Parts: sequence; structure tokens; C-alpha cells
Amino acid sequence: MSVGFGQSVPIHSFVLLHWFANTVNIDRNDVIHLNFNPNHDYGSHYYGNSGRLFELSLGSTYYTIGNINASTSVPLPPHVRAQSGHGNRVRVVIRVREAYGVRQVERVYITQHYNQFNHQRSDYDQHQTYEITTNLLREIREFSMDKTTAVSQFDTQGRHAHIQSFHYKPAHKWLIISC
Repeated sequence: MSVGFGQSVPIHSFVLLHWFANTVNIDRNDVIHLNFNPNHDYGSHYYGNSGRLFELSLGSTYYTIGNINASTSVPLPPHVRAQSGHGNRVRVVIRVREAYGVRQVERVYITQHYNQFNHQRSDYDQHQTYEITTNLLREIREFSMDKTTAVSQFDTQGRHAHIQSFHYKPAHKWLIISC
């Protein structure tokens, strides 16, 4: 499932995705290159895809990124870790192909674990899993984030909210996203 126009994701998902978009390298051919170790940096680790939520691809490996409870050599930034008040459920999942020591990201997804009260909590919720295109990652990079107020922008239930701390950088455009 792709995130289309008019669809939204929770703000804590967007914060992690914004961080990811600004952490990876995207070349002029739209190839995404990792500049960190997906086996242990930023709360990441190998993901076996045992539930077959994601498409199988021979020669590729899946990794999940964003577990703030994992002891990692490089932690996520404080503004991303602060979103853990939502149960540490949100993850970026990437499909990576490695050749000659270079890791290229073939697919990017934003997802979340099932609600902690659901007995399937170790699995990802297929209804909250979206493929993110390279073009969307480029667009997300154009947003600046006031990291001090991003955490406080939730509605009273702590779910979806209008993000007023994300702004489109070009001066001729002003955009507030509904997440």
C-alpha cells in the first residue's frame, strides 16, 4: 500500500520518516545509499519477514529501524526518541541489496507494530504499513522541523494531529501537513 494524496500517517511515524529521509543519501539516479550499519545503528536490526508482509526478493535483506529500547552503537536523536510515548511501535523497514560493500536501499516502508494489547504485537500491522517512494523521501527532506515543539503537537488522544512544526522550506510555499 502506498501513501497517496489525502491519506495520513500519525505524527510519530512522520518524525521517524523525516529523520530517515535526512539521514540516508539519495543520488541523482534515485538510488538510496545507507551511511550507517543497519545491523545495530539507530535501533535497527535484521528483519526476517517471517509473516511475509513484504515482498520477497532473492539476494535482498530486510532491516527494521527505530526501536528506541534497543541498545545500539548510535542512538536515534532525542526528538525521535521522544515519540516513544506511543509505545515504541513505529518502524522504518528497508529492503537492502549489498554489492561490493555498498548497501543500496531497494524499498522503504513506514509501519508500526500492532497495538500492545493485541496478542499479535510482535508483528507489523498490515493496515498501517505504507511503501514510501524515493520521490516522497526527497519531498520530506524539504520540510524543516522545529524539534522542540514537534513532540507537543499531538491531539488529546495522542494519535493524529495537524503538524504545525513542519514547514516547507521554499519561501514561496507554505504547507502544513495533516497527519
